Amino acid sequence: MREHVDEAQPGTPTTEPTGSGIGDTAPADGVTAAPTTGGTADAGSPAEGTPSTSTSPEQASVETPEKPKRGRPKGSSTAKTTRVVSLTLTVSGSADGEWQAELKNGATWVARGLPVTAAAVSQAAAALHADLAGPIDEVIETARSAKAARVAELEAELEQAKKALAEME
Repeated sequence: MREHVDEAQPGTPTTEPTGSGIGDTAPADGVTAAPTTGGTADAGSPAEGTPSTSTSPEQASVETPEKPKRGRPKGSSTAKTTRVVSLTLTVSGSADGEWQAELKNGATWVARGLPVTAAAVSQAAAALHADLAGPIDEVIETARSAKAARVAELEAELEQAKKALAEME
């Protein structure tokens, strides 16, 4: 005999004979519902003619069998998992046209501050993608134009210095 609390009458303990076939296994909390068919009525249980409105989880699973789920079960992928390598290449340039590269593998620096030429940067960008090559070539051309202007300015200054030197002799 097991003692359980009837859900229709909270706090009222009743006894149920073991082996009745309905709800033989008690839930973890030890509370079970009163049987809806058969059984005997105790002094503390509801009247015999009153049907119980609650069913135990065990009864619900017996009455309605679960349909199998459609599709592939989660977590059973047949695809091969590939290892992802995260490399970060940073190429930076200055207004003077000096370029440098840095390479990072995950959180570890592989190389820092390596000098590279503008031509190598332009070729690498063109090899990677056309959308990368356009803006990088514009930056390189702007730096090239600034360098050419500076060279012209220095050549003019050099000519003036040569004339001044020739006049001193």
